[in-house]
Amino acid sequence: MGVLYDAELDGQVQNIGTSGFLYQSNKLMYDSGSRTLWHSLTGAPVIGKLALSDLRFKQLPLTLTTWGDWLAKNPKTKVLDIDTGFDRNYRNLNKRGSAYYDYFNSSDWLFPTFQTNGALNLKDRVLALNYGNSPKAYSLEALQETPVVNDTLGGQQLVITFNPLAEAARTYERADHNFTPTQDPDVVLDEDGVQWRVQETGLTKSDGTETLARLPGQVSYWFGWVAFHPDTELFGKIAAPTP
Repeated sequence: MGVLYDAELDGQVQNIGTSGFLYQSNKLMYDSGSRTLWHSLTGAPVIGKLALSDLRFKQLPLTLTTWGDWLAKNPKTKVLDIDTGFDRNYRNLNKRGSAYYDYFNSSDWLFPTFQTNGALNLKDRVLALNYGNSPKAYSLEALQETPVVNDTLGGQQLVITFNPLAEAARTYERADHNFTPTQDPDVVLDEDGVQWRVQETGLTKSDGTETLARLPGQVSYWFGWVAFHPDTELFGKIAAPTP
């Protein structure tokens, strides 16, 4: 899981680090200038000099996918070296190379939140969007059944494309189009049957004459998202807080 933000804030590029603190089971990051703590899920300040300000980190698009699928499409990708200088066996740890392998493959959570919602299982993964202060969650399980979703959220027309094998969800502007899936998860059809390519930078018409911009979004555990967005809409129904 991850969220990508533009490091520029109020005209200055910030040096951001992880504080080690958690709030509602989500990490707090800090900026080295004001030492303010920021919530990693919302990009909002929570404690410190800028806590009462209207400043927010701008969220950017991010893709959670498999290394194989990504490398096949982006063969010149640079990747962080596992030789970090720290004494941790990244390659063989827990037999899968992940410090959190056991946690990712368990239905349990480590640190409960103030509120939950039983509409989904705690650790079901959702594509989490919030445009115009209108939060909505699309479970990856639901997207397996509906790999292309045309929607409008907070006044923003959008289309979600989902690659079932790589479990990669991407969101784009829709611009009044209505898209349908094809057998190729990297190709969708518009209402006129014209092909569009699913790319990281945008949804591009087959003749290259038009590109619809990528929109920000993140994949989150259900419990983490609903803890901060208890009124979130859930794809297919409204999520009501569990008593």
